[in-house]
Formats: sequence, structure tokens, C-alpha cells
Amino acid sequence: MSIKFKALTANSGRGLRAHRRALSSSSVQGPRTPPLDHRPFPSFFREEILDKRGDRPALIAPRERPRAHGGPLSPNLGAQGHLAWSFGEFDRHIHALARGLLALGVKQGDRVGVVMGNNSAYAMLQWACASVGAILVTINPAYRVHELGVSHLFVVPQIRTSSYLTLLTSALPSLSSFPPGNIQEEKLPELKTIIAVDNTGEPAKFHTILGDVKCAVDFREMLVWEENSSEGRRVQELGAMLDRDDVVNLQFTSGTTEGYVYKLNGRIQLTHHNLLNNAISIGQAMQLTEEDIVCNTPPLFHCNLAAWTHGAAIVYPSEIYDAQAIVDAVVKLRCTALHGVPTHFNGVLAEVERRRAEGERLDFGQLRTGIAAGSPVPIEMMKQLIKKMNLKELTNAYGMTETSPVSFQTVTDDPLLKRTDTVGKVRPHVDAKVVDQDGAVVPIGTPGELLISGYLVQKGYWGDKEQTRDVMKPDETGKVWMHTGDKAVMDEEGYLQIVGRIKDIIIRGGENLFPVQIENALCEHPGILEAAVVSVPDEKYTEVVGAFIARRPAKGTPLSRASVRKAVWDSMNPQNAPSWVWFLGEDGVASELPKTASGKVQKHILREWSRDLAKNGVGKVQ
Repeated sequence: MSIKFKALTANSGRGLRAHRRALSSSSVQGPRTPPLDHRPFPSFFREEILDKRGDRPALIAPRERPRAHGGPLSPNLGAQGHLAWSFGEFDRHIHALARGLLALGVKQGDRVGVVMGNNSAYAMLQWACASVGAILVTINPAYRVHELGVSHLFVVPQIRTSSYLTLLTSALPSLSSFPPGNIQEEKLPELKTIIAVDNTGEPAKFHTILGDVKCAVDFREMLVWEENSSEGRRVQELGAMLDRDDVVNLQFTSGTTEGYVYKLNGRIQLTHHNLLNNAISIGQAMQLTEEDIVCNTPPLFHCNLAAWTHGAAIVYPSEIYDAQAIVDAVVKLRCTALHGVPTHFNGVLAEVERRRAEGERLDFGQLRTGIAAGSPVPIEMMKQLIKKMNLKELTNAYGMTETSPVSFQTVTDDPLLKRTDTVGKVRPHVDAKVVDQDGAVVPIGTPGELLISGYLVQKGYWGDKEQTRDVMKPDETGKVWMHTGDKAVMDEEGYLQIVGRIKDIIIRGGENLFPVQIENALCEHPGILEAAVVSVPDEKYTEVVGAFIARRPAKGTPLSRASVRKAVWDSMNPQNAPSWVWFLGEDGVASELPKTASGKVQKHILREWSRDLAKNGVGKVQ
């Protein structure tokens, strides 16, 4: 059955819900309107954004200098103390970088790596690489040196306590001696150039760092500002040759070697067509317009282009996650949207509560929407964001890197219960179904594996046909389905709940228990800030529930293991109640949950912890 787009609009949704036939099986097809956009990114940017909204704000970075990359003087949107670009100014920087890439020897199909936090140079790279047919490889800073596989690497000297250039030269001392543009390191045979982007804020320090890494090129020196150069003409020629199905981005999976379908090194190929249309879809769900100002907190190696495809401005409050900087940016820059994952939102809510407790008045009157995604968002957290930060139109989204990423999303006028209890309905031009272990579509309300099909499915894993075949499987009609490895439940209106990873399901005495549902129940307790639930081996039941708990600062009776168990016992079937409870920072337990850089809890690590702790008798609920 087709879920019509009208059912998602503010004016007609209620009436159509009353007249539509309810779904009986867990299979849906998103609306086919509006039509997909078949242009490559540069054409779309020029025709839809630059030509129509060139003077509108595009990028604001409160912690970057106004002329961070040199070049001719610019209006900087009138801002004095920080970087602020219109789309016209953004485009001028993009083309200076595109010409510079060609001058470095970057060719069509070359892989260009980036290891940076959220900054304007990263934003320029997203569009500049697409303009010359290069592939941007968005690298998590946690990956090892030998995993790079790129011809040119853009890197900042340091983030927090990690000094990336020093790490590179420590691992490969020869990099200190090669001249710029002529790296010949056997362990990195493809790497030719390292380009350093100064994020130190101290020119003398940056100069010293470059002196120690002779092969590195200063980012500002590689930009070509002359528009009528030979490189400029070549950029135009390459732009005319671009195809919508060209790979524009390689991203690593954030899964683990123990995950259902992923390998740690799986590199996902995403095209112009994948990313552009998904960005348009995401922005439509939030009803973004050129009047919006979007505060983006997730790292850019999980890129978000939804704001720019709708002519809205993006704000990077800081290079890395900083709750204080986020609150400052939202309030001072009058942001209308806020993106984040549960980890980010937890910190932001705590910062808001701290400031208000100290008597500070915070005005979130302009804030209305955004995306809560990355991992299942506790219902109580969604309610708090709406209540304390005015995020009344906050959307909840589900996706994975392999699907560009969003396939399901709530919309701004969905009922509150649907926006807090589900990840919404299937998006336009996307098909989805929930199936059992034999591949048969399950009835409504029955858990099964979620499969996704449509324009948004990746082109495949780079250099890994076997892994691609494992997860991208054609049906009897030849239609390719992405097997997500996520356990989901669909209701009769087509709204979807994600109840966990298939690998994470707890089978207690033959009954399936879903960690996400238990975590939601735990997070409703006022004494619990964050919870992560895993299976623990058990002689009687095979597996039982174990819960890692981050306590909220005590206000009254301290949180005990018994009260944690009771919180679940009272709100769910008793078999969901934790038999084991571990408090972070106590009894030899780490002070923080292990997470990927995008904020997903690494359940495979927690399962290892739980086995060791239980073996030693630590955490048993009496």
C-alpha cells in the first residue's frame, strides 16, 4: 500500500488518516512526489542556491577568524569577530579550493581524505571535491594510519589532545623528510600530499608544526583565487562531465566486526544522486526554508547537507562537541534548528539546566525544529527537549550510512506521541518492509528485520563485492534491498519503531526482549541520565538483562540497583527487569559508555564488560 505524501502535510493529514485503509502487513512505499532531482551537486548548487539566494547567509562559524583562509577581502555578512559567509562568498571559497585541488594534481576519481572537526575548510571540501569529480573520504579520526587509502589528505594539527600530524610522523618517520607533493611512503603508496589546515589559533605554533612535517602544505597556500586561470577553465570542463551516479563520498561504517553485517573497514560509496535527494528529503520533513539557521553539532564525517539544499544557513558552534558553545550559538545567533544524537542532547540539556539554576535567562523562542538521530532517542529525552528548549517541531529520524542516511523520519506536524515513540514514516521514493528470518513480510505489530530499497541505497562497499552481496540482495523481481540488521516494528499507519539491532536482542528463556524498549523505561526514572542494556549469560535462562546506568546528580534518595530494577518491573513485563546493574564510574566500571564518534553506544564492548563483571559477581541485583 502506498503512503501518500498528502497524509504527511499539516492541513490534510488528519482527514486522510480517517479514510485510509489501515495496513495489514509491514510493507510500505513512500510517495513518488515531489520528483527526484537528477542533477549532480554543483549544478544543483549553482541553479537552485547560488542564482536564487547568493546573498543569503550560508555558513557561520563563531570560533573561526573572519578571513581564516586568506584571499581577497570579503563582506563577511558584516560580522567583525568571526567567520560568516553568504552563499556567494561560500561559492568563491569552494572554487578557489577546486582550482587548488587541480593544481595539486587531483584527478577525477581520486580519493581525497579529510581528518578534521567541524570547520569551514571541511565544508569547502565537500563541494570542491564534488566540483572536480574527486571522491571525498570522510575519515573518523580514530582510524589507523594504514587505513587511509587516499591520494591527498587534509588534516588539522590537533583535536583535543590528539596531534594528528605528530601521530602520522611518529608512525611513519619518513613523512618528515619528503618534499611537499612528493610523498613516497611504501606503507601508504597512494598518498602524494598532506595539506594542513590551521586550527591552532597560533600562527607561530602552526609554522613550527609545518617545519617539523616538511611534506605538509599550508591549506591557505594551495588555494587558487584567480578565476581566469587554467585551473578555473578545467573546473568548468569537469563540471560539465559530472554524472548523478558518480561516487562523491566514501564513508566508513560505524558498525563493528561483531555486528550483523558490517566490517570495520567497510567503505560506503555514496553518489550525487544518493546524497542530494536525501538532503532534500530531510529538509522537507523539517520544513526548512532560507529563513532557517541550523545549528549542526554532529561530526561532519557523517555529513549533513539538508540545510544548504533548502537555502538555510548552517552554524558550526565549535570544532568538536561543546555543550557550552552549542547553547551560546543557539541563543546568540537565534538558531531555528538543532541537530544532534542522544549523547549531544544529554549534554546540552545539562548545560541549559546548569545555567538556569545559576539564574541565567535563556531565550529559545526562535528554536523550533531539528533532527534527533544517530541511535534510538529515549522518549523522555525528546519530551525534555520539547519542554526545556522549545523544540516543538523536533523530528526523529532513522537511517544508516548505507542509505544516505535517512529512510524514515517524523514530520513537524506529526502527533507528539508519534514523534517521541517512533521514527516516523517512510520517506518519498523509498520502499521498506519488515521481514522474518525467511524473508517473508511480517504482519503489522510483529518484530522483524527492516529492509530498505530506493534511490538512497549505496552504490556498494568500495572494493568489497562479497560484503556488498551480503547486504544488498535482489528479490525475485530484481529489486535490490538493503538488509539493515535492525529489528523494527511497524504500526497500521506505517509509523516505525526501531527496537534494537538483531545482534543486540536478548533471548531470555526463549522470549525476545528488546534493549531499546528497556532503555526507554529506565530513562523515564528521574535519577537516570543515560542507560544501555545488553544481554548477560545465565545458566537458567541462557540470557538475562544487564543495564549500565549513568546516574543523574542526586536529588534526594540515592539511586540503587533495586530501584533500577523496580523502574522496569513497574512499567514493563517483569522479565525485562535487569538482573544485573552497573553504575558508571563505580565498582571498576568505566566512567563513560563506550561510543563511536557519531554517538552510538558500542554494545559489543558492553557485552564484554558485562561478562567479566558478572563472572566476578559485580552488579547482581539482590
